Amino acid sequence: MIRSTVAHVDLNALKANLRAIQEYLSSEPGRTAPGIIAVIKANAYGHGSPRVARALEEAGATMLACADIEEGIVIRQAGVRVPILVFGALSVSDLDGLFEYSLTPTISTPGAARAVQAAAATRSTTIAYHLKIDTGMNRLGFRHDNLRRTLPDLLRSPNLRLEAVYTHFASADVPESPTFSQQRERFESVWDVARDLIRDVRRGESSAFAKATADKSDPPVIRHAANSAATLRDSRVWYDAVRPGLLLYGIVPPPLASTITLEPVMSLTSRVVAVKGLRPGEAVGYGGRFQTSEPRTVAVVPAGYADGLDTRLCGRGYVLVRGRRAPIVGAVSMDMITIDVTDHGEVQPGDEVVLLGKQGDETWQRIDAREVAAAIGTIPWEVVCRLGTRIERQYD
Repeated sequence: MIRSTVAHVDLNALKANLRAIQEYLSSEPGRTAPGIIAVIKANAYGHGSPRVARALEEAGATMLACADIEEGIVIRQAGVRVPILVFGALSVSDLDGLFEYSLTPTISTPGAARAVQAAAATRSTTIAYHLKIDTGMNRLGFRHDNLRRTLPDLLRSPNLRLEAVYTHFASADVPESPTFSQQRERFESVWDVARDLIRDVRRGESSAFAKATADKSDPPVIRHAANSAATLRDSRVWYDAVRPGLLLYGIVPPPLASTITLEPVMSLTSRVVAVKGLRPGEAVGYGGRFQTSEPRTVAVVPAGYADGLDTRLCGRGYVLVRGRRAPIVGAVSMDMITIDVTDHGEVQPGDEVVLLGKQGDETWQRIDAREVAAAIGTIPWEVVCRLGTRIERQYD
């Protein structure tokens, strides 16, 4: 049995978006296009990480990234073979999954470094890692201004091999903020310091990394920093790889614009289950938040906040029915919403309702995550990530 409310995930659109991003990154003459670390954390932004991961691997993604070890295991169990980077902190994690499922950890604190080193030594193995530097986000990462004290011990760890250095921008999607440029400058200074420290360690030949690279003039370490917004905003921060998330799913981070040809990957549809007439003075739903002064017709749709719809959509959001916009009226309840279809003709139970997606070819016949987010005062990441677990994802 399939519930009336269904998320449709277009894997061909996902693959096309990846190719479009690759083409965009190849557009600057005189430079090598950076690689792509495809971000599929939070269940692939609500799209379903197992199927999305396999599709991205098929489309040529060379690395994926997730939030924690548990997410990485789900992706591996789906049959994905490309490297998987774990972004999150490891200080309270069970580290067995890193080794059993060949995941690449981020080391962002000295404590995490010691824990991963101990776990690798116990297994008599070497594990590659990405080093995170805090350049101004002030969450995870080695402080950018304290590396000469904190990094040497990590770099000398005999069972850890440095594969990449990265940072995380705090305001890439805020054009007027000076923090973005400040973080870029700090990260580039960090790279100079890190290279010096790596070479010092190499000369000592006291770590697996040093021994493996003793005959090379430069460390085989890549840099990455750019999320979707930073990728659009400044090619100087593309470095060796970029980390698109929202762009992969066909959504441009607001308030930015893009020349990349993208298609939203997910649509969300439901069905009308009942149609009711309202008399003047009658109200709809919990709290009677919508009261009419004239006869109106409303339709009931079986989707609510348990499915991921925001309660703030009441009086602000729209859906599409019979190719026309219908406002959401009355409270968004756990399992249902009501929509005003007074001017929509003979709406009947069974009629398709589009909550995200399109119903026709005109611009106004499309509702996307950016529109929904703007209507309720949030961000499009939240709109797609909060899609409920009881919503079936159907893949095309």
